[in-house]
Amino acid sequence: MGTALVVEDSSTDMQIITSCLQQGGINVLVAHSGEEALAKISTQKPDVIILDIVLPGRSGFEVCRELKTAAETSNIPVVICSTKGGEMDKFWGMKQGADAYLAKPVDQNELVRTVKQLIRP
Repeated sequence: MGTALVVEDSSTDMQIITSCLQQGGINVLVAHSGEEALAKISTQKPDVIILDIVLPGRSGFEVCRELKTAAETSNIPVVICSTKGGEMDKFWGMKQGADAYLAKPVDQNELVRTVKQLIRP
């Protein structure tokens, strides 16, 4: 079905998102920081990236902006998944190039549906 890279520093949220995607038939790669995510993406191109905003080091907004401005990663869909669910946060996330923005606690069905829609066959 495709591969998702989940970038999340909370082990609880990582576990919930990972098992939810795997049950939806999606392969999952994981990263615990923006730097780790960028390193993984350079060796393994995921079909979609699920990105938290509050991360150690660089924020999810910075990582998203970097991915969307680099030619080799600009076409990988990014789903921001964050506790920051206010309208301004969503607006800013979409301005950074995110393809979707889901607030935590995440609706697991909505997450799988969103990821499957963004994975290009």
